[in-house]
Amino acid sequence: MKIVIADESHIKYAQLICDTIKESAEVRGTGIALRTPEYITKKILDKNAVIAVHEDQFAGFCYIETWSDKAFVVNSGLIVHPNFRNQGIAKKIKKKIFEYSQEKYPGAKIFGITTGLAVMKINYELGYQPVTFSELTTDEAFWNGCQTCKNFDILTRTNKKMCLCTGMLYDPKNRKKIKKHEYNSKVLSRLKGIKQALFLKKNNK
Repeated sequence: MKIVIADESHIKYAQLICDTIKESAEVRGTGIALRTPEYITKKILDKNAVIAVHEDQFAGFCYIETWSDKAFVVNSGLIVHPNFRNQGIAKKIKKKIFEYSQEKYPGAKIFGITTGLAVMKINYELGYQPVTFSELTTDEAFWNGCQTCKNFDILTRTNKKMCLCTGMLYDPKNRKKIKKHEYNSKVLSRLKGIKQALFLKKNNK
């Protein structure tokens, strides 16, 4: 398994990456912003993506976005192909793109929003902390990217203050990498409870 910075040779996987993201959103039943092959191709050409490939098979992907004049960086679109799940690939991709983001955009705050508890755990171990949306970028283009998510109506109703996603932020000025044995499961339990409450509230409207 190779996990590398994506280049022109990986453009051939763009459509498959988009299809995998879409299928994952449908299976999970939660919000995932969809992307086009053209968008994924641009990320690859700009050297703003990491890809996992086994021989000639697509295994996983994640890309970088920058906001607020590169003051904020997002590692977004993390996906692992169903044939390669439950092998720890997502964690390896996350670690690779997290380190690459720090190298390419030194000093930038790195953040993400997700409904996935597994991703929250990975982020937490890398040093991210749960934060309110007000601590993230105010760049409208970022939030407009959520329009293809099925939960976008929640985001708009709350004036971008909250949604089913949890915001997580890594601030290089406050570095604190969490060791695996220090990981506090109570954090995720609390976050899970919040998501369930919001989900029930949405469905009772």
